[in-house]
Amino acid sequence: MSILVDKHTRLLVQGITGREGEFHTRQMLEYGTQVVAGVTPGKGGGWVAGVPVFDTVGEAVQATGANAAVIFVPARAASDAILEEADAGIGVIVCITEGIPVQDMIKVRAHIDCGTTRLIGPNCPGIISPGQAKVGIMPGHIHRPGPIGVVSRSGTLTYEVVHALSERGLGQSSAIGIGGDPIVGTNFIDVLTLFEEDPQTEQVVLIGEIGGSDEQRAAQFIARQVTKPVTAFIAGQTAPPGKRMGHAGAIIEGGEGTAAEKIAAFEAVGVRVARHPLEIADIVARLAQ
Repeated sequence: MSILVDKHTRLLVQGITGREGEFHTRQMLEYGTQVVAGVTPGKGGGWVAGVPVFDTVGEAVQATGANAAVIFVPARAASDAILEEADAGIGVIVCITEGIPVQDMIKVRAHIDCGTTRLIGPNCPGIISPGQAKVGIMPGHIHRPGPIGVVSRSGTLTYEVVHALSERGLGQSSAIGIGGDPIVGTNFIDVLTLFEEDPQTEQVVLIGEIGGSDEQRAAQFIARQVTKPVTAFIAGQTAPPGKRMGHAGAIIEGGEGTAAEKIAAFEAVGVRVARHPLEIADIVARLAQ
């Protein structure tokens, strides 16, 4: 089992003719993902890596039956791309684009929340179900199929932790980067719910960071609803208040959103918190014995 994407996923790539879009389309195809369509307005009728290109998402969905999409378009056009895909009935949308204005994402969330589309991101690396499909920019070769679910606000830390897990023989059911912007489509609680319902997932790794209160809410949810072991790590433990660290949402303001607060919230509900990223694999290995 896996969550959100698998071997049956039929993927559409928005912005397929751009440099990043074409490069990652080839990477996803090489991994085995069914990339069935690309969309670039004005370039319909062309082909990229054997994938047909359409002018609109609606045309692409009608012609190919695409049920998932990944966005590689500039920030100024990304919110419209998300809305176009949602209106075309795409079930899962992954937005890689960073730098989308918060005001645009407020409108996108309001629209998405009224429908059934699942948005991952923006400003995220995507999702991979090892051995089945990858949607986004995650390096496929470090992942192995297995029982560990991974959810993270940080792309780079996801790769580091997944590599350490795989080196210990601890494969992943799915790994998902939810993005580090202030407003994202899918949060920790959403993914924890999916992992809790997935029979293959036996443990969950949660990688958070400073800023906001999503981790604290996740801790409360774990205490109430999650029966599987959860191991956490919080990035940005030495970050000074008022200074953004990497992601737009990774900033401590008004004394809230500190690493200490988040670590305390997890420890209070029995979640094991690693002191550094590589310690996560050690904790997960002990729990798996």
